Amino acid sequence: MKPVKILCPTGHLSFTPLEKGSFLLGCEERPDFIIADAGSCDMGPRPLGADQHVSLEAWQRHDLEVMLLQARRLGVPMIVGSASDTGTDRGVDQFVRLIREIAQEHGLKPFKLSAIYAEQSLEDLKRRLEAGARIEGLDGRADADLATLERTTRVVAVMNAEPIRAALAAGADVVIAGRSSDCALFAAPLLNAGFGPGIAYYTGKLMECASFCCEPYMGKESILGRVEGDAVHVSAMHPGQRCTPASLGSHAMYERTNPYREDVAGGHVDMTACRYEQVDPKTTRASGQKFVASPTCKVKLEGSGMIGQRRLAVVGIRDPYTIGLIDKAIEWAKGKIAERFGAIGEGYQVFYHLYGRNAVMKDLDPKPELAPHELGIVVEAVHKDGDKAAEIAALAARNLFYARLPETKGTAGAAALMSDEILIGEAAYEWTLNHVIEVRNPMELFRTKSFIVSGAALKEAV
Repeated sequence: MKPVKILCPTGHLSFTPLEKGSFLLGCEERPDFIIADAGSCDMGPRPLGADQHVSLEAWQRHDLEVMLLQARRLGVPMIVGSASDTGTDRGVDQFVRLIREIAQEHGLKPFKLSAIYAEQSLEDLKRRLEAGARIEGLDGRADADLATLERTTRVVAVMNAEPIRAALAAGADVVIAGRSSDCALFAAPLLNAGFGPGIAYYTGKLMECASFCCEPYMGKESILGRVEGDAVHVSAMHPGQRCTPASLGSHAMYERTNPYREDVAGGHVDMTACRYEQVDPKTTRASGQKFVASPTCKVKLEGSGMIGQRRLAVVGIRDPYTIGLIDKAIEWAKGKIAERFGAIGEGYQVFYHLYGRNAVMKDLDPKPELAPHELGIVVEAVHKDGDKAAEIAALAARNLFYARLPETKGTAGAAALMSDEILIGEAAYEWTLNHVIEVRNPMELFRTKSFIVSGAALKEAV
């Protein structure tokens, strides 16, 4: 079987612009495919629920232009998944528009573009539930019911390799896919080339974040994967990076609840027996994976729903006595909020994010014995009414000045406001769906449109 070379320029297209230098070095290796993921749920539920992109369109255009011009010059397919951060229908259409505009600007010869849509109709999901389908919760979540769907604003399904395989088999030169499994983007052309699902999805797992699998750490640099037999050779393209057994093996365990397992619709990759071997200063060979098929095919659903308006206040505390009793100060402030607005959690929420203690990891923080000399506190209030949220945020922040702590005698301020204004945040959303649904056909939740794009026009393919 002929080896297949894949060039990946970035782990999240346009989150910040890709680095063009190492990408062009990778193009000199004559890859067979250029592939990049363009989305994630890492940004939280708001971008999906609000249907907004978090990557600037100027950066999206930059990355798509760099990739498209080289893909057309080399005459190789280009695949982009999870278009415009969340993979909604809007995101796919936005990327199709950008591809068309770039093609027109550069006068590119006609090529075939396939757009694959992953957004789901809430009404269709309700009908499936009513017909007896199970929407199964992941990571300890309860199964979804009609009430869950009523709280949901927008849903995407996470596509496996099959829709992308079909688009490539139909002659697509460019594939713009909605929400996608990262590894499926890489697996699709490998499966079409005759490689087994183990090495196909394993390659995707290793390459999905581009230069994150290399050392020293550099983001947005390109890597090249050469798949041959049951192994993949991964090489760093940046002159100052290398791919090592340690860097590649650690990335295989990245973002896993089980470091030896990669789940996809229809099975999982068992990475327990994988081996990593340095074959030259910049390249590591990986092998030993095994694909374990499932008796059923379950597709992941991601859903988000709006819960209210957000208002923010920023407070700094430098007083060591108050810092030592900050939990008591917050408890007192929350008590005053509850006196005025009722129990926290009943119609509104208040959060105190303590930067300098455990603002990032919250209850998961191991809480080492630290003695910060100052704390930055972001007070966040959520209410369906924006004016009420602002009032709650103001009271929650200002009461830190007046917290009644034992042994406090003076009137000197224990807290300082960065600004006395209440900041308006984006609306607050929650993840409503982190679930899977069983399907008869892995293609059934996805829709594909094909177009002929040229420097002059875009027309639907026959």
